[in-house]
Amino acid sequence: MIPASHLIAAQVASSLLEDIACCDWTALLIASDTQGTATVVARQRAVLCGQAWFDEVFRQVDAKVKVEWLVKEGERVEENQTLCRIDGLARSLLTAERSALNFLQTLSAVATETRRYVDLVAHTTAKIHDTRKTLPGLRLAQKYAVTVGGGQNQRLGLYDGILIKENHILAAGSIAAALHSAVKLAPPDVSIQIEVETIHELEQALHAGATSVLLDNMNLTDLRAAVALAGSSAILEASGGVDELTVREIAETGVQRISIGKLTKDIQAVDLSMRFV
Repeated sequence: MIPASHLIAAQVASSLLEDIACCDWTALLIASDTQGTATVVARQRAVLCGQAWFDEVFRQVDAKVKVEWLVKEGERVEENQTLCRIDGLARSLLTAERSALNFLQTLSAVATETRRYVDLVAHTTAKIHDTRKTLPGLRLAQKYAVTVGGGQNQRLGLYDGILIKENHILAAGSIAAALHSAVKLAPPDVSIQIEVETIHELEQALHAGATSVLLDNMNLTDLRAAVALAGSSAILEASGGVDELTVREIAETGVQRISIGKLTKDIQAVDLSMRFV
């Protein structure tokens, strides 16, 4: 689900503040009444994402600017394909250009990378999930881009899910103690997941009533054993050591979920270009 409009507006306002501050001196070289038309072109194949942020940048710079999209959000685009047409005052187009493209190229990169992994496991029942390893200030935007690419969100933040990791277990005293505390603490709408590193730890977690388990850096043999052990009693999520070379085999072990931090933290922006016509 796309973030609320006020959150998008706040992200855009912050971006424009750091870029414009007092003014755009270079745009002032253009006569104030000069009209302009520009197009945005993809310089590589990608999954388009971020139209709402792009539009909001131009709206905040100049509400009279018109953006006409030629492709839909989530659509695959080809190299040299024109994505949109923009009409308005030339100064406004130039001032908004970089901030608008920054959002579009970043979110398209996340969607594109996600779609690549989703396609690699399409022959299995495993679903690709993101993590909290996001760019500061762009958490909800990047997680939205993951869904545009066909992936799913793990928890959005610390507020909507409990993930019991190694240090939590050590502090609580045991896997069972940590799980029991979580069950007592969490309201119905807060998910509970526990991380394990070995089959023995998985056995402890299942015995303590775990219904969602993160399998951290397990090899393929252990992943298969974990799936056999858990059966239908718990959702299993593989994490760690996942890349385009390993994700297919991991999915084929039978785990229901695969979480990948690089979907949002190791991205390379999609190459986009805005040109006046």
